[in-house]
Amino acid sequence: RGPYVSIRRFSGKLLEMSDLVKRGALSAPVAELLRACVLARKNIAVSGGTGSGKTTLLNLLSSFIPAQERIIVIEDASELRLKQAHVLPMEARHPDHQGRGAVTIRDLLACSLRLRPDRIVVGECRGGEALDMLQAMNTGHAGSLTTVHANSCRDALSRLETLALMSGVELPLTAVRGQVASALDLVVQVARLADGSRRLTGIGEVLDLDEEGRYRSNLLLSFAITGKDPESGRLLGELRPVGPPP
Repeated sequence: RGPYVSIRRFSGKLLEMSDLVKRGALSAPVAELLRACVLARKNIAVSGGTGSGKTTLLNLLSSFIPAQERIIVIEDASELRLKQAHVLPMEARHPDHQGRGAVTIRDLLACSLRLRPDRIVVGECRGGEALDMLQAMNTGHAGSLTTVHANSCRDALSRLETLALMSGVELPLTAVRGQVASALDLVVQVARLADGSRRLTGIGEVLDLDEEGRYRSNLLLSFAITGKDPESGRLLGELRPVGPPP
């Protein structure tokens, strides 16, 4: 029955990918796979629920971007901390009490395209800016990264589709799906398990659309729980390869 305050406190020490490997969030070969995908300029979306570690993983994926590339980071609230020299951070601004002076993520995306970026990193797609992000990925800005709230790799595609339709641009559903399918290369799924641990639970490859306009995707790796540590109560599991779709 009064004001509520939420304080997000960040650690003074930046996590490395090796720290996630030590904690069991993913294995060393999977970390190397993600590093290779970033270096190969694949467009990647990190999906997961609230508190699952999306921003942490996005920050680590961004650290794999070569130092000589120009990176533009667009966020609603500044959370990402990149070590490269050529990083241009942009932060959205909320309107004042009179409803003026707002700077949206969509505005920042439009401005960023004029700055000749090599990579665009959007902290989170949660509205109509998803369409602008997809169009940027489709117009020469390969290797861009973002996060989205979704429960699975497949759901992340539907989520981006829904967000793109919220942009106010009148586009047919097939055109939006075509944008999503052609823009994204990989979806990395993270989750917070029942024991509180954060794990990488899946990596999905986005292919194209089938003849009926549905997404064709291939789940490359899937997390499987193998047991439970009797002493700590921590869930044990591993990422296992998944066969090609029938």
